[in-house]
Formats: sequence, structure tokens, C-alpha cells
Amino acid sequence: MRSLESWGLLGLALLLVVVLPALNALPAGAPLRVSDFTLNLFGKFLAYAILALGIDLIWGYTGVLSLGHGVFFGLGAYAMGMHLMLEIGTRSVYGNVLPDFMVWNRVTELPLFWKPFYSVPFTLLAIVVVPALFAFVFGYFTFRSRIRGVYFSIITQALALSTWLMFNRNAMNLGGTNGLSGFKSIFGFTLNSAATQRGLYVATALCLCGAFLLCRYITRSPAGRVLIAIRDSETRVLFSGYSPAAFKLFVFVVSAALAGVAGALYAPQVGIITPAKIGVLPSIEMIIWVAVGGRGTLLGPVVGALGVNWLQSLLTTHYPDLWLLVLGGLFVAVVLFFPDGVVGTGQKLVARLGPRGGAGARFRTRPEEAKGSEGTKTPTGVSHMEAR
Repeated sequence: MRSLESWGLLGLALLLVVVLPALNALPAGAPLRVSDFTLNLFGKFLAYAILALGIDLIWGYTGVLSLGHGVFFGLGAYAMGMHLMLEIGTRSVYGNVLPDFMVWNRVTELPLFWKPFYSVPFTLLAIVVVPALFAFVFGYFTFRSRIRGVYFSIITQALALSTWLMFNRNAMNLGGTNGLSGFKSIFGFTLNSAATQRGLYVATALCLCGAFLLCRYITRSPAGRVLIAIRDSETRVLFSGYSPAAFKLFVFVVSAALAGVAGALYAPQVGIITPAKIGVLPSIEMIIWVAVGGRGTLLGPVVGALGVNWLQSLLTTHYPDLWLLVLGGLFVAVVLFFPDGVVGTGQKLVARLGPRGGAGARFRTRPEEAKGSEGTKTPTGVSHMEAR
């Protein structure tokens, strides 16, 4: 079943990376052609899927519920947006090298923290480093203070709210409530071009594949088993000689870096980034994607991000007033009736249908099923021999 699972994932990757862009490149009017709008929409969904993978690492595998991942997503998006704004140059409405919103606010000189974003290498580095560094500083003090459970969730929610309020201020020179928009090119390529949008989609799909492989490597490594143990019983891990704070800090930083990459891929495809993507409500929506898809499965967050956002796009087009009710009802239904999410429930069914649970058990990736390979088996997945 593992080989079947691997072939299935490979087929899905080929569909996203090769097939959809190839169908989009077909001549207009071809029966199987994927429209530019549809490809761009899927590109946005795939960026969300990268973000959801990061949340699954920290929540699904480590048991740390973060309600502030919109902050890291926004930091990556703003880093990319600042470079794209500087690329506009004198092609702006006012013909000034300064971004238009700075001209409106009567800023006469480009702020010092904007200047490094003229550089493409610096921008690409900042997309990853800025969210990761922010998460490291925040996580170091919170995890070191042994803040966990609902208290950590409340603190991250407060972080999202305070960051949203800060980015809304015009004094930040980041566009205020209007954010950054009006991008015209990316790394010298015209953004309105279908070929550029296709290239952005392929880059997003490849990053999603890379993020999935990275998360899979982490969760299947010895460190990944410790993360699962922390989720199941942090006190037992502490008494076994491990430092839960160090492992939680590590996965929190990786999760934030993935969110930053997702934000950077989101901004040029959508054409705008505002503080509305940083606040509390977007951060809660991100949690819903993972819960619906199935936390602790890796594939589940991808399915949840694609499925929930596709449903949102569909309903807001035809029934815009119903979306929030459907979203709330969907979350309640998952919590009450399908706590394992779509993928987790499917894996349970496979486990039950398999001969004596054999094939299904091997297919199952839910972390709570993990057991130690040596010594006495424990519910946390870390054996006593490994703990020593």
C-alpha cells in the first residue's frame, strides 16, 4: 500500500505541475483547454496548500494550535510585494520612483527599510528569513516560558490582532488599509502575460511538492516521532530527557518559513496584499482548512486548502451571503462528526477494510498510531529505549 500511496502522490504531482499548465498552453477554443482564470485560481489555492502544510506540522503533528499564522503569511507576501512595488518605478500613476501610496501620503524619500528590496536575492532571502526570524523570537520566549495549550493559542491570536492593527497604520509606510497593489512585473516579466502567470503557477506547484517532501521527511525522521510524542504527552517527553521547547521552536520556525513562502507566491498571482490577510479571521480560516482535510496526515491539509477555497470561490460567486454560514457549519460538522477530517476518515475506512487491518494500518499516516520500533511500546510513539 505504501507503493500505491507513493504512485498516487506522484500522479497528483504530475497533474498539478505538468498536466494543468500544458492544458492551459493549448490554443484558445481547444476542448480541454484550462482557462487563464482557472489556472490563476488554482495557483492561489496551491499557495494556500503550502501554508496549510506548515500549520499541520505545528498543530497536527506537534499539538500546538497557532491562531496567528496569518502574520507569517503576510510577512512573506509583503516582502514580495515591496519588491514588486519598487519594480514599477516611473510606470506608476504619478510617474514617481516612489510607490503611489507614498506620494499620496507626501513621503518625499524612500524609507530605509524599503531600499534592500530593490535586490532580488535579498527579497528571496527575506521571504523565508523574516517570518522564520519573527517566529524564532516569538517562539523562544513563549516556549521557554512553558506557555502551551489554549494559552498559546490566545497569545498567537493576540499577535495576529496587534500585527493587523500595526499594518493598518499609514505611518508604517506599507500602504495602510489598502496594502500593496498595482504590480506590473516580477523579476522583469510582465505580470499580465499569460506565460508569466503560467510560470508562477508552475513555481507554486513545485514549491508545494518541495514543501510536502520536506514535511514528510521531518515527520518520518526521529525528530518527527518526538514531535508526535510531544503532542500525545509533553510531560512524558520531558521526563524522558528531551527538551520539548526546542523541538516546538524548531517546528514553529519551519512552519512560519513555509507560510512566508506561501505568502510570497500568493501576492503576484492575486495582485494585491492587504492587512486583511494578516488578521485573526484569516488565521482561523487557515485552521479550518487543516481540520477539514485532516490534521496529522500531510495530504489532508492540501485537500482541505484546495477543497474549502474552491467551495468558497463557488459559493461567493452565486450565493455570497451564505459563505460564512457554510464555513461555520462545515467546521462544526467536522468537529462533531468527522474529527479526523476527510483524509483521516478515509484512512480509517481503508484500515477497517484491509485484511486484519494490515494494509490499511500501513497506509495510515495518522501520527497517534505510531509505535516504538524497539523496547516497550508507548502511546506517544517513542520507545523507552529511544528515550534513554
